[in-house]
Amino acid sequence: MIEYIKGELTELTPALATVEAAGVGYGLNISLNTYSAIQGKKEVKLYVYEAIREDAYQLFGFSNKKERELFELLISVSGVGANTARMVLSSMSVSELCSAISTGNERIIKSIKGIGLKTAQRIIVDLRDKIVALGIADEIPAGGTMTAPVNNQVKDEAVSALTMLGFAPAPTQKVVVQILQEQPDLPVEQVVKLALKQIK
Repeated sequence: MIEYIKGELTELTPALATVEAAGVGYGLNISLNTYSAIQGKKEVKLYVYEAIREDAYQLFGFSNKKERELFELLISVSGVGANTARMVLSSMSVSELCSAISTGNERIIKSIKGIGLKTAQRIIVDLRDKIVALGIADEIPAGGTMTAPVNNQVKDEAVSALTMLGFAPAPTQKVVVQILQEQPDLPVEQVVKLALKQIK
């Protein structure tokens, strides 16, 4: 079992980090929270979750153990797979999600793409006691904010991230451009978060 990978961050998009360790490049699926935390760093240490199925072997990377624990809790809920869990952790910070679960705020959880009312209720019922027991509920502020000039790079990275999460490029691009026109200084991860709420 891989506990964590520590090495040089050679490539980074809002959905994927490539970390080279001992001559091997590991491709790790990441959330926007982890993207914010490691952006601009040369050396990183990502805690790993291995998703092994008959037809796929994927690595998910997290900038801290609390986010990985929450990811593992989310995928233990019936109807929540690894990609849906990553979508949840990209839409909200760990502290926001814990707050929504502990206060039973199904509306905010249901607003995440791929989460219906029943799944939102299941997440709350299944995880409310567990997040308290694990001490995740006292968790971390949201990732630091960064400002970026409006340029095609932000647009392209946001569209690329959303496409990797399974959205069609054409409507995605339209929503991303609209967001950037209204708020030109948003960083990529904020653009993606807003787009996740608008793309249906």
